[in-house]
Amino acid sequence: MTSIPTASPSPEDRPSLAGQGSSPERLPADRQQPERLPALPRQQESERLAALRQETEQLRATAGRLREQVAELEVRARARPRIALAEGILVERYRLAHAQEAFLLLRQASQHANIKLHQLASAVVRTPGPAPGAERWLPERTRHAALPSLDALAAGTLDARNQGEVLGAALQRVLSVTGTDMGNVQLLEDDVLRMAKHAGLPRHFTDHFAFVDGHTSCSRAAEASSQVTVKEVASSAGFGDEDRRVILTSGSRACHSIPLVDERRTVHGVISSHHARPLIGFTQAQLQELHATGRTMGEWIRWHQETVLLDALEDLHQLALTGPA
Repeated sequence: MTSIPTASPSPEDRPSLAGQGSSPERLPADRQQPERLPALPRQQESERLAALRQETEQLRATAGRLREQVAELEVRARARPRIALAEGILVERYRLAHAQEAFLLLRQASQHANIKLHQLASAVVRTPGPAPGAERWLPERTRHAALPSLDALAAGTLDARNQGEVLGAALQRVLSVTGTDMGNVQLLEDDVLRMAKHAGLPRHFTDHFAFVDGHTSCSRAAEASSQVTVKEVASSAGFGDEDRRVILTSGSRACHSIPLVDERRTVHGVISSHHARPLIGFTQAQLQELHATGRTMGEWIRWHQETVLLDALEDLHQLALTGPA
């Protein structure tokens, strides 16, 4: 009987032997599917995301505090040399035991005059000292300069000797005329614009611009003794990259700077307004009001330097002769 040939089944056609006592055929390692981890329950996933968000906020807050501390140290580092120089002058002039005594004298006299300690220290450095044994620092000074009118500030009755009050009134006048709530006052000290008053601006702005010596609208206004308008900060070539970033992240898209110039054309500082939207410009009437404010403040600062600041030097001299209270 003739047998009928049959074909041997191919490996793909062979029945699996799994479950019949033999091990299943294993795929090569590169063809094996990765083992899947069990999915986290929805509550655990939500808790994990909340913890990550909290950690991120804590890191952001820490970074912010560190930036503020660094900025504050930079401000102190720039102010301290002039104060230290004034302390050394006082120690030698009045035969003080150590610099701490000089610092206490500066602090007490500046508080009496309601001025910043660094302003009095700068006056000590740049003003020739009293003659040895003299009862007065400036014996030839017989009368005070006439107080300029502050009517242009439209602030009512002001204490003209109170620097903070007058600077605050001037800033509010500029903000009122320019129609914004963000701005700052900078006083020119030792050829550097130093932040003296501000409103509506965040801490990172005031720290970054605590001292300005170029490449901003305020420095250009001081150099040119004329008002400067930056209609769009983002596209202006008048700022460095970091200055621009700080301004924009502070919510300012445009700014206007007014120099504080006295009748001798001496620049004493700048008041700047900052705006949340790009500027078109100001009317001639607005520019005239801003000019009047700048001239009034220039005259007032000169008067303040020739009266209040010199009175503080006389007070300092008397304190050094008699000893602080």
